[in-house]
Amino acid sequence: MPFLHIVDPTAEAIRREGLDNVLLLGTAFAMNEDFYRARLQSTFGVHCLLPSMEDRERVHRVIYDELCAGVISEASRGTYRRIVADAHAAGAQGVILGCTEVGLLLSQEDSPVPLFDTVALHAAAAVDFALDDA
Repeated sequence: MPFLHIVDPTAEAIRREGLDNVLLLGTAFAMNEDFYRARLQSTFGVHCLLPSMEDRERVHRVIYDELCAGVISEASRGTYRRIVADAHAAGAQGVILGCTEVGLLLSQEDSPVPLFDTVALHAAAAVDFALDDA
């Protein structure tokens, strides 16, 4: 059975843009555990920056307490924008939207650097795979 790892199309899109240093936004699990970052680094040479621990907790809280409940808050959008701006100032060349819901809050207009929506990239890779296999 074929397996399309969500990191792979995301990393390929990042590399196509010529980038190698990106911010990862997602749940605490995605940001704090190494499974996502390690594959990006070891397989694709893409380094992940993370928000501060305090900001990781904020990102996680917004995902679960707001976005999963359908709440889109301008205050939370401002927080995410600040986190992205801080990462950009620290060298981030792009931002991985590493959770389905983050794209509900951030769009390209909210970021000075390219956004990489893992959901859209993973879905496109699945379609490409299905059509190539047909």
